[in-house]
Amino acid sequence: MKQVEEKEEASVYQRVVLKNASPYHYLKVRLVLEDESTRLSAVELKYFIITGLKSLYGEVGAAVNFDVLKYDEDTLTALLRVYSSLVKLWSSLTLLGSYQNKACAFRVLQVSPFLLALTGNSRDLHLD
Repeated sequence: MKQVEEKEEASVYQRVVLKNASPYHYLKVRLVLEDESTRLSAVELKYFIITGLKSLYGEVGAAVNFDVLKYDEDTLTALLRVYSSLVKLWSSLTLLGSYQNKACAFRVLQVSPFLLALTGNSRDLHLD
């Protein structure tokens, strides 16, 4: 009896990883305050975030490069742009718990490496 050797062909599998071409990430956040009458300006908001970064990561954290691109004082909603330190900024926002001895919380609404992606939210889309 003759044995026929069958060659098994290796399955062709190629993993493709695309690195983000954009060095920036964009966050849409909302500040929820216990005292709803409290209002912050854009400068106060940025200082508040820098204080949170400094308390969590020290002087190195306070040097995280981020910008407040847009801020609505009525809804306390901001659009932030961060350069390569998304995790540091996001974690410090999560752990900020008080503003002027009143409870507060940041809600991260959207995150994207593309600014255009934050212009609309598919969850709020209503088709007639």
